[in-house]
Amino acid sequence: MTIRVLLADDQTLVRAAFAMLVDSAADMEVVAQAGTGRSAVELARSARADLVVMDIRMPDLDGIEATRLLAADEDLAGVKVLMLTTYDTDEHVVDALRAGASGFLVKDTRPAELLDAIRTVAAGDALLSPGPTARLIARVLRAPDTGAPVTGGPEGLSERERQVLRLVARGLNNQEIADTLGLSPLTAKTHVSRIMGKLSARDRAQLVIMAYESGLVAPGSVAAS
Repeated sequence: MTIRVLLADDQTLVRAAFAMLVDSAADMEVVAQAGTGRSAVELARSARADLVVMDIRMPDLDGIEATRLLAADEDLAGVKVLMLTTYDTDEHVVDALRAGASGFLVKDTRPAELLDAIRTVAAGDALLSPGPTARLIARVLRAPDTGAPVTGGPEGLSERERQVLRLVARGLNNQEIADTLGLSPLTAKTHVSRIMGKLSARDRAQLVIMAYESGLVAPGSVAAS
């Protein structure tokens, strides 16, 4: 199944380079290119994109607002957003994740990593770099650095689901969660799906934000993991 990719970046040369790379992959194709956030939203509809590779900083409408509009549009509910940033310490990354982005990459990432990231996000998984992401979220949310998990958290979750959510916040995938808790990968996946349903989360990236904002996870312990 071919992944239909929309590239949104205000730099023509950057878009051209990414387009050549994406089109070189047998399982994906570039269906449109946008130079502004507003154009990206319009083209996501008309080009029937599966995934938008979105630059954070663009004229007219920045990538965060464009992502927020995409996430709010029921007709575009299946469209994923992979955010691009110049630095992995960009505090706008947190705003992008809150807006509905499924992950982020720095622009100087290796070509193979970009293609893998597109596949990961298109498959419905979040792409989060645990160390930088945890430190970034901790700083932006200004949560206390206690060095250990706390007992708060979202209402309605079982203790096992809270354990799973803590591991999601560390950036672990289903296999890693299963190994940590002694579960099967299918059981871990089922727990994550149930947590997303209970919390009305769009994807795992939003679960990470919720884990921090609710106080279920102390940022210091995750950042140090």
